[in-house]
Amino acid sequence: MTLSIRALSLAAVLTLGSLSGAAFAQENPMVGGAAMPATNNIVENAVNSADHTTLVAAVQAAGLVETLSGEGPFTVFAPVNAAFEALPAGTVEGLLAPEAKDQLTAVLTYHVIAGDIHSGDLVKMINDNGGEYKAATVQGGELTFSLDGDMVKITDANGGMATVTIADVDQSNGVIHVIDAVLLPAM
Repeated sequence: MTLSIRALSLAAVLTLGSLSGAAFAQENPMVGGAAMPATNNIVENAVNSADHTTLVAAVQAAGLVETLSGEGPFTVFAPVNAAFEALPAGTVEGLLAPEAKDQLTAVLTYHVIAGDIHSGDLVKMINDNGGEYKAATVQGGELTFSLDGDMVKITDANGGMATVTIADVDQSNGVIHVIDAVLLPAM
């Protein structure tokens, strides 16, 4: 009888463990139709997002896969495919050409800030700085953050603007914030 109770107890513990694992999986945010587990790094999650295939191709063409798979932490503002499609005709193709690798790298690293900056921290920095916060990018340029209602807006060096559409997608090596436009450094 004791063995049966132990077996039932063990089965109950295993069932609860698997249920909590399922609940954890449901807590992973969905981006581009795919769950984004916080245990994956930036590249591992990005390749699963149907909304980021252009960004992933650009990261591969620029040779940044190893860097963005590294320890970090990185805060990445990740433009969706539609953001790249909104660029003038031929821009993406030109950036993906082998001879434009330096320019492509500059554009991509302009979307990255060293550190792990979540939306709550970013909003606090905006508010603490009179409604605007400037941050240096890995590329060396600067992005300006502001609020439009409860939406975080990002202004690039050329006056272009993007809105954070999905915030705080945790990664093992930082955080991704999905944005609706490509940010361009001064060139």
